[in-house]
Amino acid sequence: MSDAKKVLLVDDDVDLVAVNRAVLESRGYSIVSAHSGPAGLVKARAEKPDVIVLDVMMGTNSEGFDLARALRKDDTTRHIPLIMVTAIHATVPFRYEPDTNYLPVDRFLEKPVAPEVLLNEVLAVLT
Repeated sequence: MSDAKKVLLVDDDVDLVAVNRAVLESRGYSIVSAHSGPAGLVKARAEKPDVIVLDVMMGTNSEGFDLARALRKDDTTRHIPLIMVTAIHATVPFRYEPDTNYLPVDRFLEKPVAPEVLLNEVLAVLT
Protein backbone atom coordinates (compact mmCIF):
# COMPACT_ATOMS: atom_id res chain seq x y z
CA MET A 1 0.00 0.00 0.00
CA SER A 2 2.17 2.85 -1.28
CA ASP A 3 -0.37 5.53 -0.35
CA ALA A 4 -0.29 4.49 3.32
CA LYS A 5 0.32 7.31 5.77
CA LYS A 6 3.56 6.80 7.68
CA VAL A 7 3.57 6.93 11.49
CA LEU A 8 6.78 7.17 13.51
CA LEU A 9 6.45 5.62 16.99
CA VAL A 10 9.08 6.85 19.48
CA ASP A 11 9.01 5.01 22.81
CA ASP A 12 11.58 3.09 24.85
CA ASP A 13 8.94 0.47 25.75
CA VAL A 14 9.37 -2.06 22.94
CA ASP A 15 6.21 -3.94 23.93
CA LEU A 16 4.11 -0.77 23.71
CA VAL A 17 5.64 0.02 20.32
CA ALA A 18 4.71 -3.49 19.15
CA VAL A 19 1.10 -3.11 20.35
CA ASN A 20 0.69 0.34 18.79
CA ARG A 21 2.33 -0.90 15.59
CA ALA A 22 -0.21 -3.74 15.35
CA VAL A 23 -3.14 -1.39 16.02
CA LEU A 24 -2.05 1.17 13.44
CA GLU A 25 -0.99 -1.37 10.80
CA SER A 26 -4.42 -3.02 11.12
CA ARG A 27 -5.85 0.25 9.76
CA GLY A 28 -3.40 0.51 6.88
CA TYR A 29 -0.75 2.80 8.34
CA SER A 30 2.92 2.24 7.55
CA ILE A 31 4.96 2.17 10.78
CA VAL A 32 8.55 3.06 11.57
CA SER A 33 9.90 3.18 15.12
CA ALA A 34 12.69 4.47 17.33
CA HIS A 35 13.39 3.75 20.98
CA SER A 36 14.94 7.03 22.14
CA GLY A 37 14.63 10.75 21.52
CA PRO A 38 17.91 11.06 19.59
CA ALA A 39 17.04 8.03 17.45
CA GLY A 40 13.56 9.48 16.91
CA LEU A 41 15.01 12.74 15.58
CA VAL A 42 17.27 10.87 13.16
CA LYS A 43 14.40 8.63 12.03
CA ALA A 44 12.04 11.61 11.60
CA ARG A 45 14.53 13.40 9.36
CA ALA A 46 15.22 10.28 7.29
CA GLU A 47 11.71 8.81 7.03
CA LYS A 48 9.63 12.02 6.84
CA PRO A 49 6.59 10.48 8.56
CA ASP A 50 3.11 11.96 8.29
CA VAL A 51 2.69 11.91 12.08
CA ILE A 52 4.88 11.15 15.10
CA VAL A 53 3.61 9.45 18.26
CA LEU A 54 6.10 9.92 21.10
CA ASP A 55 6.59 9.16 24.77
CA VAL A 56 7.93 11.66 27.34
CA MET A 57 9.91 9.55 29.80
CA MET A 58 12.56 7.55 27.97
CA GLY A 59 16.27 7.88 28.79
CA THR A 60 15.43 10.92 30.93
CA ASN A 61 12.15 12.17 32.36
CA SER A 62 12.02 14.96 29.78
CA GLU A 63 13.43 13.24 26.68
CA GLY A 64 10.12 13.41 24.81
CA PHE A 65 9.75 17.12 25.59
CA ASP A 66 13.29 17.68 24.30
CA LEU A 67 12.49 15.70 21.15
CA ALA A 68 9.27 17.65 20.51
CA ARG A 69 11.14 20.96 20.74
CA ALA A 70 13.96 19.67 18.48
CA LEU A 71 11.42 18.48 15.89
CA ARG A 72 9.70 21.89 15.89
CA LYS A 73 13.02 23.73 15.41
CA ASP A 74 14.10 21.55 12.47
CA ASP A 75 13.01 22.79 9.03
CA THR A 76 12.51 19.23 7.76
CA THR A 77 10.25 18.12 10.66
CA ARG A 78 8.54 21.24 12.05
CA HIS A 79 5.33 20.62 10.08
CA ILE A 80 4.82 17.01 11.22
CA PRO A 81 1.92 16.57 13.68
CA LEU A 82 3.05 15.33 17.10
CA ILE A 83 0.99 13.17 19.45
CA MET A 84 2.52 12.73 22.89
CA VAL A 85 1.41 9.61 24.76
CA THR A 86 2.67 9.44 28.33
CA ALA A 87 2.12 8.42 31.92
CA ILE A 88 4.00 11.45 33.27
CA HIS A 89 0.93 12.82 35.05
CA ALA A 90 1.06 9.79 37.35
CA THR A 91 4.53 10.88 38.49
CA VAL A 92 4.23 14.67 38.92
CA PRO A 93 1.80 16.82 40.93
CA PHE A 94 1.05 19.23 38.08
CA ARG A 95 -0.52 18.93 34.64
CA TYR A 96 1.17 19.39 31.29
CA GLU A 97 -0.74 20.81 28.35
CA PRO A 98 0.46 21.51 24.81
CA ASP A 99 2.05 24.93 24.44
CA THR A 100 4.13 26.59 21.77
CA ASN A 101 7.43 26.76 23.65
CA TYR A 102 7.80 24.00 26.24
CA LEU A 103 5.47 21.33 24.87
CA PRO A 104 4.89 22.00 21.15
CA VAL A 105 2.68 19.00 20.39
CA ASP A 106 -0.69 18.72 18.69
CA ARG A 107 -2.19 16.21 21.13
CA PHE A 108 -1.31 15.04 24.64
CA LEU A 109 -2.73 11.63 25.61
CA GLU A 110 -2.51 9.74 28.90
CA LYS A 111 -1.19 6.17 28.99
CA PRO A 112 -2.69 3.71 28.77
CA VAL A 113 -4.41 4.80 25.57
CA ALA A 114 -7.20 2.65 24.20
CA PRO A 115 -6.52 1.52 20.61
CA GLU A 116 -9.62 3.36 19.31
CA VAL A 117 -8.46 6.60 20.95
CA LEU A 118 -5.02 6.35 19.37
CA LEU A 119 -6.52 5.60 15.96
CA ASN A 120 -8.96 8.52 16.26
CA GLU A 121 -6.23 10.95 17.31
CA VAL A 122 -3.91 9.89 14.48
CA LEU A 123 -6.74 10.31 11.99
CA ALA A 124 -7.68 13.70 13.48
CA VAL A 125 -4.19 15.19 13.08
CA LEU A 126 -3.91 13.85 9.53
CA THR A 127 -7.16 15.39 8.30
